[in-house]
Amino acid sequence: MLLGALEAGGTKMVCAIGNENGEILEQVSIPTETPEITMPKLLSFFKGKKIEALGIGCFGPIDLNRDSDTYGCITTTPKKAWQYFDIAGTFKRELGVPVGFDTDVNGSVLGEYTWGIGRGLKSCIYITIGTGVGVGVIADGRLLHGMLHPEGGHILLRKLPNDTYKGFCPFHENCLEGLAAGPAIEGRYGKKAVELSDQKEVWEMEAEYIAQALVNYTCVLSPQRIILGGGVMHQTQLLPLIRERFAQLLNGYLKTKELEDLDSFIVLQSLNDKQGIMGALKLGMMELESGI
Repeated sequence: MLLGALEAGGTKMVCAIGNENGEILEQVSIPTETPEITMPKLLSFFKGKKIEALGIGCFGPIDLNRDSDTYGCITTTPKKAWQYFDIAGTFKRELGVPVGFDTDVNGSVLGEYTWGIGRGLKSCIYITIGTGVGVGVIADGRLLHGMLHPEGGHILLRKLPNDTYKGFCPFHENCLEGLAAGPAIEGRYGKKAVELSDQKEVWEMEAEYIAQALVNYTCVLSPQRIILGGGVMHQTQLLPLIRERFAQLLNGYLKTKELEDLDSFIVLQSLNDKQGIMGALKLGMMELESGI
């Protein structure tokens, strides 16, 4: 079975051809410009490849309500050229194949759940911490949707007293994304994260904010595993600090076999940063199998 996959990001669009086993057979990266410039390039890649379905994991917010007039659209994104652009509908019309559609982070958690470190679980969450922060959720074996989709990057946190940085999120001064994403690190210290690797205080503060968020996700979503990805998590010194602070903040409140082993409960992504594009393959396969 040949499947198309698109990991649609705010900076780049990753297009791939793969199969039902999650194998990537061909892949290209195309810069995200305006729909008028970018969409013809994306369509050109997929046309003639004889794919049976396409899966899209997309930056958002997006409309996932199939009864909505704007289903398949990117909605209130800060990237104004893409606001209310019908990305899923355009591909479905132009390619004539079923199109599975979800958030980029739901695509990532689906990739890990299907082929990675979430395999065999009933619930897990994937958190990407990079240019922004996004959260994808598998609950009882299904991607979590509701009124919209999880926007876990914007949960509100308790700021540290010694943190004078305002936060870069235009909506909230103290959300996870605004305080802990890559631009927050650079905004607070005047250097990119990679230049601050040996600065202990940087990563202790970062671990504090991420650990606060993980305690909240654990208490509300009750995942069997938390999977961390994104560029910030390439800092190898960060994961042990997060686990240590998580345990302190949770303070023994929950007692489960998962929480007895934080090295297995809070983990790094396992698919070499291909979890998003692999999850998009699965989204396409699910749409094809649903017959919708």
